Amino acid sequence: MKKTVIVMGTGAQGGTIAMRLNEEPNVEKIICADYDLGVAKRYEEMLDKAVAVKVDARNLDEVVAASKGAALIVNGLPPHFNPIVMEAALTNNMHYQDMASGPVADIDFVGAVKRQLALDEKFKSAGLSALINTGSAPGLVNVIARNAADKLDDLESIDIYIYDGIWTNRFIPFWWSPETAFGDMAAEPIRFENGEYSQVPPFNNPEMIDFKGLGPRRMVDHEHEEPVTFGLFFKGLKRANFKYGGPACDLAESFYKMGLLGTEPVDVKGTKIVPLDLVCQLTPAAPSDPETIKAALSEGMALEEGASLIRVQGQKNGKSICLDNYINGPGLTESFEKHGITHESFLTGQSAFLFTKLFINDKISDKGVFPPEVLDADAREYYLKEAAGLGITVDEIVETRLH
Repeated sequence: MKKTVIVMGTGAQGGTIAMRLNEEPNVEKIICADYDLGVAKRYEEMLDKAVAVKVDARNLDEVVAASKGAALIVNGLPPHFNPIVMEAALTNNMHYQDMASGPVADIDFVGAVKRQLALDEKFKSAGLSALINTGSAPGLVNVIARNAADKLDDLESIDIYIYDGIWTNRFIPFWWSPETAFGDMAAEPIRFENGEYSQVPPFNNPEMIDFKGLGPRRMVDHEHEEPVTFGLFFKGLKRANFKYGGPACDLAESFYKMGLLGTEPVDVKGTKIVPLDLVCQLTPAAPSDPETIKAALSEGMALEEGASLIRVQGQKNGKSICLDNYINGPGLTESFEKHGITHESFLTGQSAFLFTKLFINDKISDKGVFPPEVLDADAREYYLKEAAGLGITVDEIVETRLH
């Protein structure tokens, strides 16, 4: 049966999902919903299955009205819209998908995840699935972590290391929103250890991680959803952490230590200035359309390297095992040459779309509210095979201590 899907927010990720949905035979109609009707109209003009609508997602009635008749609502909006869009899904009896649980202003990171999970029984009672945190990280990495953990008898730790060494000669520190990037990096990361969550200072616990084929790179604790959901859904897990590194992270750390990521006004020669506002105002925006990306690349690359490592450790047959899973995907130059988008948009957008594809092809059997690590083995296998078809593959290195 062909389905109608509504995509809330047609920015970089939502737009990628809409374009990929247009190719799917099981999709009859794509409702592209955005506060900026002009942005949504671009997809209506490009895609034969798309219809653009203007929606203010702060208004539940507008979201409900726009999404009537849809089988799935894909939430590509900032996380503070999650409660409203989830309520709309329940009202219209739709499955639900989003990209992230936080950060949000009104509640801490753990609370943001648990607030969504609190709707589990409502979605189960309605026979609906609400898949949260779908992208590359969180999202793809959760699927990989579950596959690795299932190979062990006893699970001890899961560490995620994301190194982003993309640096053009034109000064572009971030390939996503600078406001979001600086805000995330200045936030207090969540660690999970021995059944408890703790918040640590930004840029906590620097360590050198030796990546295969890349060498040692400096990594620091970073706020992300994975330690939160891993602590809830991986039985017996003793520790989970997320670390990030790269030149943009180093820049943000320097700004943070100088007080330039502060949100309280400071007096500068008689004028009150919020440091973070000034930094964001002066930081170049991330190129988002083909022409601006091409212009940035035309000035050349100072550095183009990266690594995504999911390290899962535990016991198998009484022996200590370390499973290192590396994600392979195109870098900035290749992503633009092949797809006309950035590496960030490609990996996150394509990874998110593949979760949408699970829905439209009826590959998700679980009901309720859950992150990707809860998906059954068949759904995970389908997901990773589809990812490989897009050039997103995984290499696993197994290290065993014999005695």
